[in-house]
Amino acid sequence: MVLDEPTAAIDPVTEVELCPRMLEMGAGSTAIVVSHRLGVAPYSDRVLVPDQGRIVEDGSHDELLAQGGLYARLWNAQASWYTDRPVQAGSP
Repeated sequence: MVLDEPTAAIDPVTEVELCPRMLEMGAGSTAIVVSHRLGVAPYSDRVLVPDQGRIVEDGSHDELLAQGGLYARLWNAQASWYTDRPVQAGSP
């Protein structure tokens, strides 16, 4: 199964509901998920990180975070979008 940006056009709540279903559908077979959103990466067996048309990193989510390379920078940039901003009443 190949999924190319499967969550790109859905809201975050639906994405959270859809990801476990995608994982269930792919259980026992090979599933390739292409995504700029890294939320599904921790549930993946293997993460490949391309840069300039080449695979520059290959490993599990935890391994790649520990390496501190491109994947870790991308993950931390996306995570900071959600964790570094205080929630204020009435703000989007």
